Amino acid sequence: MAPREPRRPLGKVRRELVSIGRRPRKRLGQHFLADPHVARRIVELARLGGDDTVVEIGAGLGALSDLLAERAAHLWLIELDPELAARLQERYAERARVHVVQADVLTVDFPALLRGSGPAVVVANLPYNISTPVLIRLLEQRGCFSRLVLMLQREVVERLRAQPGSKAYGALSVCVQTAAQVRPGLPVGPEAFVPRPQVESEVVVLEPHRVPPVQVVDRALMERVVRRVFTQRRKQLANSLRPLCADPSAVLRAAGIDPTRRPETLTLAEFAALSDALGAHLAERV
Repeated sequence: MAPREPRRPLGKVRRELVSIGRRPRKRLGQHFLADPHVARRIVELARLGGDDTVVEIGAGLGALSDLLAERAAHLWLIELDPELAARLQERYAERARVHVVQADVLTVDFPALLRGSGPAVVVANLPYNISTPVLIRLLEQRGCFSRLVLMLQREVVERLRAQPGSKAYGALSVCVQTAAQVRPGLPVGPEAFVPRPQVESEVVVLEPHRVPPVQVVDRALMERVVRRVFTQRRKQLANSLRPLCADPSAVLRAAGIDPTRRPETLTLAEFAALSDALGAHLAERV
């Protein structure tokens, strides 16, 4: 049996940083993946078939990039750090199917970037300080993607998959679950990174729904309702909805929801019914 590859060759990543005269930049939330076993598992979760277009966000030192380049028909590497982006440009200069974009992912127009290709697979080791805004932006443009394989803080992943009645269930749970199927990935400990983060991580797989799990007349209004009521999650819905309408109890009864309930008890279907009832109520007042 061949000797097993070391699981945590952190020294290699540190030497690579020294060779380019760099330290991880805290303001960019840089934690470089250093465990090749974890890197391979992440790429396996992407389930690439050889003809996929892949977008890697936060390519960094390329721990995932080499593996993805072997399996993707086209690979877009998005890296904010200009020095690391330039290094990636040089590294893949001879690979016509690999494209490096030096940009803030929150500003990337994915429909324009991926024009002409089918839905892409996203693979990302996201900085924890911007992971939620990036996740929301990706889901806003979810028509561009078939699968999102994301490294996130474990606490965030718990919120993504949380069910009604749990402490972790909130606005993020509802908004994500109405947009995508949340599938398990793999836990990743802090020892897999350089430098070590102070939190546990987890890879999660999101598959945008082809058919939404709930039908709603105005999805933007539903998101507004969800975010509003969860800002006061301990209040009864009749009170937390008051800023949105003059008679929240009537709206809740029209939706078939007890006005004394609290937001963390509502299912996706009940939030959709509440949104539609509120929309009808507001239309009557115009």
